[in-house]
Amino acid sequence: MEWLRLRKSGIGGSDAGAICGVNPYSSAMKVFRDKTCEEVEELDNEAVRIGHDLEDYVARRFMEATGLKVRKSNYMYRSVEHPYMIADVDRLVVGEDAGLECKTASAYSADKWEDGNIPLHYVMQCYHYMAVTGKRTWYIAAVILGKQFIYRKLEWDDELIYRLVEMENDFWSNYVIPGVIPPPDGSKACDEVLAQYYHTAQKARAIELVGFDEKLRRREEILGFISALQEEQRQIEQEVKLFMGENESASSECFRVSWGNVDSTRLDTKRIKEERPDIYLDYAKVAHSRRFEVKAA
Repeated sequence: MEWLRLRKSGIGGSDAGAICGVNPYSSAMKVFRDKTCEEVEELDNEAVRIGHDLEDYVARRFMEATGLKVRKSNYMYRSVEHPYMIADVDRLVVGEDAGLECKTASAYSADKWEDGNIPLHYVMQCYHYMAVTGKRTWYIAAVILGKQFIYRKLEWDDELIYRLVEMENDFWSNYVIPGVIPPPDGSKACDEVLAQYYHTAQKARAIELVGFDEKLRRREEILGFISALQEEQRQIEQEVKLFMGENESASSECFRVSWGNVDSTRLDTKRIKEERPDIYLDYAKVAHSRRFEVKAA
């Protein structure tokens, strides 16, 4: 629990990618809420457990592959020059001015590691650790579950680290310290944060909409494009279905298409509500949310 509180006192490596706008699973707005809300969230989902439990295994595989030795680091590091930057590193490399980040990845994301690549938010995480610790090299090792083990080596980059520190300083100084929510970026993570902040509308309260007419016109234009593209998508799919007929699958040198049978069972809630209202009330669950709609004036 103390470690979770320490995480709120600065920007950690896993926050760096979100602040830079390259983390597909998070956003600057989500990091802002994490740092400014009083709740101390302890993540305990399956992905987190797998990553934690396999960290030792990934470290051992790295030592086997490289001949290097690594040791655990049991400290939370804080930058002297930039105290808002903190680092909880997985391993330090013995005898080298280097650290190691251990990852596990699904086989479905294996393509993101191909040809020497590293997911960009992990790259920013490693450079954040270099910026905090001053170490000139950071290794990242990953087990692609059920598929392969890989590792990469990142070297100190003056320009990249300078830009990263600038962006993190801007985020901490202009948003976290004054308590100003960062601008949205269109991500699902921002939707989730906005729903957490403003989960209930005050009925009968209305305000004047100022400064959004052009953006809302652009929204209508985008919706038109989406509708046209979706219609084209459906037409292509219908042409393929017509070609396939009763066949379950079809393939070419480039694509494999399946049009298989799917059985699903759904409860007839309307009938249950009418015929067995007592049972319906026992199991009914009310969900609260807000619906966003735009209509022409």
